[in-house]
Amino acid sequence: MPPLSPDSVDSVVSALRSAGCVFAEDEAELILSTARTPDQVAVMVDRRVAGLPLEHVVGWARFHGLRVHVEPGVFVPRRRTEFLVDQAVALAPGARVVVDLCCGSGAVGAALAAALGAPELHAADIDPAAVRCARRNVAPYSGRVHEGDLFAALPKALRGRVDILAANVPYVPSDEVGLLPSEARDHEPLVALDGGADGLDLVRRVAGDASAWLAPGGCLLVETSERQARPAVEAFTRAGLEARLAVSEEMYAHVVTGFRR
Repeated sequence: MPPLSPDSVDSVVSALRSAGCVFAEDEAELILSTARTPDQVAVMVDRRVAGLPLEHVVGWARFHGLRVHVEPGVFVPRRRTEFLVDQAVALAPGARVVVDLCCGSGAVGAALAAALGAPELHAADIDPAAVRCARRNVAPYSGRVHEGDLFAALPKALRGRVDILAANVPYVPSDEVGLLPSEARDHEPLVALDGGADGLDLVRRVAGDASAWLAPGGCLLVETSERQARPAVEAFTRAGLEARLAVSEEMYAHVVTGFRR
C-alpha cells in the first residue's frame, strides 16, 4: 500500500482515540502496517471502532515472539500466558511430547514447539472455530489438532507419554463473565471464558485426569488468577499431583504446575 499522508494517519489515530482506544497510536500503526489498501484501512478502523478486539481486526496477535493467526470468534491469546510457556520450557527443556489442551488459537502449543525444537505436538479444543484456527498456527511445527472435550479429544496412544500438558482452561467465575471488558465478553466464545461457579471447574477436571496422560516426570501447567491460585494448588494435590505455584508480578501471572508422582 502506498504511504498514507500524515493527515490520513492522524485521522486513523483520531478515530481510534474517539472510540476510547487508550493506545490509539500503537493500534493505528498495527492497522496501517497490516492493511494492503486504503479501503482495508477504513474497514479495519470501522471494525475496531465498533468494538472488535484489535487482534480480530488485524487477524493476528503477537505471542512469545510469534505472529499468531487469530480469527473472529476465537479466544485472543493473552500476553501474561507467555509466563506459562516460560515455566514449561524451564521445567521440561527436553520435552518430546507436548499437548496444548483448551488450545484456542494454538498459540501456547506453537510457542512451546518453537522454543523446544521439534516435539511431537498435539492440541485440542471443543470449539470448531478454535480447531480450524489452531491448525493453521501449529502446521509449521507438524502439530495435530483434535476436536472434542478435554482428554476425550486426544488419541489414546498419548496416555502416559505427555511430557508437557499445558492447559490454559477458562477460569473466570460464571457470575463474573459479565464484568469482563466488552472485547472479551462480546467477541470471544463463552466456552473459552466461563470456568464455572468458582472458575475452577475445568482446572479440577484436568487435574483429576492428568496423571493417566503424563509421562513419568511429566508436568501439567494451568493459569489462574491470584485469588484462585491456592485453591487450584489444593485441587492439584487432591488429584495426586505434586503441586507448586509460580508467580510473575511483572506480568500479573499465576501458574500452577503439577508433576506426576
